[in-house]
Amino acid sequence: MMLKTIFSGFGGQGVLMMGYSFAHSAMNKGYHVTYLPSYGAEVRGGTANCTIAVADEEITSPVASEPDYVVVMNSPSLITFQNKITCGGTMFLNSSIVEIRPSRKDIKICAVPCGDMAREMGNIRVANIIMMGAFIKKTGIVPSDVYLKSIGTIMGGKKKSVAELNQKAFTAGYDFVKD
Repeated sequence: MMLKTIFSGFGGQGVLMMGYSFAHSAMNKGYHVTYLPSYGAEVRGGTANCTIAVADEEITSPVASEPDYVVVMNSPSLITFQNKITCGGTMFLNSSIVEIRPSRKDIKICAVPCGDMAREMGNIRVANIIMMGAFIKKTGIVPSDVYLKSIGTIMGGKKKSVAELNQKAFTAGYDFVKD
């Protein structure tokens, strides 16, 4: 098994954290993992993306020329990555701000209004965690408890209120996706 995912969006949307937390949880599950971040010179507002490869054997190349999954948090990312995803792959998109839809008909779409959901929770900064809840449920690559433990480890020094908000955000995204 070898699965590749690209997380993409504007700098400041937490896409590198999405990829890192997914890679961390997959590693904790016992998979071989690579994490390859890419970002512009801007701290916020520029583009950012990262590629995660997860496999049950050694990974020879971290490059995802045809990823199985693409998570897009903004419209420029959809335009950039829609033609790279493998036939039959799944695109997760932040339907709160991505108004266009992929032109391809050979991929699955999981539209999550994570920005709107985060605003309803009172903190737009958890939109990425909401999306990760949907991603973890839909893909089934790692169990939710393993992912949440990874988030707790990564964000360990944060206040208890941040951990609780992340748990709530993850659950909202997880519950949004229907089986």
